Amino acid sequence: MIRTTVLVIGGGATGAGIARDLALRGVDVTLVDRDGLDSGTTDRSHGLLHSGARYAETDRPSAEESIAENRILKEIAGEAVRETGGLFVQLGDDDPAYFDRKREACEDIGIPTEVIDGEAAKARAPGLPDDVERAFTVPDAITYPARLVAMNAADAREHGASIYPHAPVEEMTVENGRITSVSVGGMVNDEISAEYVVNAAGPWAGKIGAMAGVDINMFLSRGAMTAVAYDELDVVLNRAREPSNADIVVPHDSEVILGTTSVPIDDPDDYDRDPAEIDELRTKSAELLPPVEDAPERRTWWGVRPLYAPDDGAGDGRDVSRDFFRLDHANDGVENFVSAVGGKLTTYRQMAESTSDLVAERVGVDAESTTAEQELIGADDPELLDAFVDEFSAAGIADADTVATADRLSPADD
Repeated sequence: MIRTTVLVIGGGATGAGIARDLALRGVDVTLVDRDGLDSGTTDRSHGLLHSGARYAETDRPSAEESIAENRILKEIAGEAVRETGGLFVQLGDDDPAYFDRKREACEDIGIPTEVIDGEAAKARAPGLPDDVERAFTVPDAITYPARLVAMNAADAREHGASIYPHAPVEEMTVENGRITSVSVGGMVNDEISAEYVVNAAGPWAGKIGAMAGVDINMFLSRGAMTAVAYDELDVVLNRAREPSNADIVVPHDSEVILGTTSVPIDDPDDYDRDPAEIDELRTKSAELLPPVEDAPERRTWWGVRPLYAPDDGAGDGRDVSRDFFRLDHANDGVENFVSAVGGKLTTYRQMAESTSDLVAERVGVDAESTTAEQELIGADDPELLDAFVDEFSAAGIADADTVATADRLSPADD
């Protein structure tokens, strides 16, 4: 039997962030993940560090959280972030009123913008089409998810946490309203007894909750992305129109990521992947950036968004809030159990802080979070960060062109 104060289940950005936050407060933490860190939603994204502009007029709380965390991560995450800036681009067939509403909503929230004409937009992003009417700038950036997760885990370990990347949760024992033990396989192969258990399993949060007899109404949607060879873009492109498939292009060093789609699914371990979605990404993305239509394909993948939708009628998921939720399962009869659900990569740190506030209180630790001010370990050393990625089996697909690991010595050729 392994004993720990807090057991965190899930090694994506949120789980690793919670482990770091609690460890910095002096809490004894153990983190487990089933397939290596960064093996779920965090990796299978486009790596956008949101400015909040995408949500400004429809989901103000998410937009406000995003711009706040955007600024923090640019200060603390070093080589896990690349500052690119972003453009919201109005093409000839796009509604100018939508452009104006979005920009005004950004300004109202405090997201800085600057309107530029079509010629200036093409100077900033030379591959844009001839029918560009205008654009406005936003402080978007990109993250390298593998580095971000691995540096959080390494920082947690530096402050006393135990990290087990290949340790699937198999069963929970609940007695008298408390989780008394968690059966963990893989490299742990033992029972873990924790004073408090945190469910940060992303799309699998519902399955972990069910092990404790708790119902978590997750809304899961798959999203397709494809990376194509193109090295002439250095700014994030967003289409200034109502949210739709293929309305974002994210630059990397020698390629761009085209995204994304939104299709509801039931099971994060068993869902269809429709090649027609990739064709759609190509065709529609080419409206915004014509050279990508015939650019050589590098990688294609699907990810699962772990949204929380306690009410029915979520449609394809685009209208479901990107806000995060901290579910205190004491309200469900399991007093030492909390789930961190929803949210997005950009707001992982805030989500971790909120969850850790509750956990620290429940385990009797009177210490505040310091993660917004304290630089992450290895922030200015990309080689060290990539060594952490190797160590924690965190190498993934989203940043495979940039993160150099032992089995990917030439990342652009993955």
